[in-house]
Amino acid sequence: MTRIAIVGSGFGGFACAKLLERRLRPGEAEIVLITPKDYSLYLPLLPQVAAGVLQPRSIVAPLHTKLRHAKLLPGVAMDVDLGSRACEVFKISGETVRVPFDVIVLAPGSKTRTFDIPGLAEHARGMKTLAEAVYLRDHVIAQLELAAIAHDPEERASRCGFLVVGGGYSGTETAATLQLVTRKALHRFPGLDPGLVRWTLIDIAPKLMPELGEQLGGAALRLLRHRGIDVRLGVTLERMGEESATLTDGTTLPTRTVIWTAGVTPRPVVASLGTETVKGRLVVGADLMVPGHDGVFGLGDAAAVPDLTNASGAPCAPTAQHAHRQAATAAHNVLAALRGRPLREYRHEDIGLVVDLGGADAVARPFGIDLAGPPAQLVTRGYHLLTAPSGRSKLRITGDWLLNALTGDDLIRLDFLKDSPGTLDDLEHMPVRRGQSRERATAHPR
Repeated sequence: MTRIAIVGSGFGGFACAKLLERRLRPGEAEIVLITPKDYSLYLPLLPQVAAGVLQPRSIVAPLHTKLRHAKLLPGVAMDVDLGSRACEVFKISGETVRVPFDVIVLAPGSKTRTFDIPGLAEHARGMKTLAEAVYLRDHVIAQLELAAIAHDPEERASRCGFLVVGGGYSGTETAATLQLVTRKALHRFPGLDPGLVRWTLIDIAPKLMPELGEQLGGAALRLLRHRGIDVRLGVTLERMGEESATLTDGTTLPTRTVIWTAGVTPRPVVASLGTETVKGRLVVGADLMVPGHDGVFGLGDAAAVPDLTNASGAPCAPTAQHAHRQAATAAHNVLAALRGRPLREYRHEDIGLVVDLGGADAVARPFGIDLAGPPAQLVTRGYHLLTAPSGRSKLRITGDWLLNALTGDDLIRLDFLKDSPGTLDDLEHMPVRRGQSRERATAHPR
């Protein structure tokens, strides 16, 4: 039977698998979904999980119940051999298998981009996975608890200092929602001086979230600063230690919490194809196919998909909105490739953007209309409910929002990851001992 391999279960891979299940004829092809997770994660709401507004399971769709026919291969795609039409997969059990394919859809997503900054690998935390969101919430609450009983002024200052690096959507929403958590929690620590709790958001760019435009971006910046968040632009992290961070402008901030959200980069499997890339992203045509390689498609964060609506020729931005929409084009073209029909080009109309700043605060631009405050928050939450991965997720998200509005934050540490260092390598990047895994490589049967 013809085999379709799909790499990744994010917005692109999950939606593509669902669409193919519906449209494939009985016995026409089998789908193998290669992913280390058994769920699809709704990334835009991760900051609300870290803030305790939403429960972790509310923003996931379980693959075993949402996909009826696709075979789930739990592992990480490491290499794609276009010559032999096979994908090498490092399974969660530690074994390596080779998966033959006739058609492959590459949607492995991205990982947090890091730089060679002293102390970054040892001390920085990320915001890209459920584990990181849950860990970060516990960590922030723990810092307040430890600061409240500390007698050393320097220890108090470092535990009450929080630094977010990266002024994009993820960094801005993380800083805004968690700052609201710490501000509301202060009444539970009467011995802690509110003036000690400081949130700093930095970005090397001259503007905060430049995609918002001058008016809306300015509104977001003013709101954050009005709340007391120190937003510094044109500056980034130079080095960090266990109790402080030094910025490129020479400022040293006392902090034990550095949240790194300074961009993303495609997963390493993209480079294994040996085809052309742009800034690490796989070069594909407007039909999402890798030029010169029939039946090889790429989409989402991992692919540089031409934006046919942009006169500059720049590729589509690595956003959830694009990945979800590209999945429909990918599914159509996979079927077209199997049935000898013409492929379709990906073309989109931007429906806008939304940024949740916590509580009733948000900025949004639905269909080109600038909104701020409660109206923007209403649009923001409506958008998330429409695009959540399943009906069950929509119900759980709605229930969590209502419960949080009525009862507030319980401010509890779960401590599921208390023995983890919480670094990017530990919670986000899956380490692979390639030499050991290759010795056990076997063929995955058709």
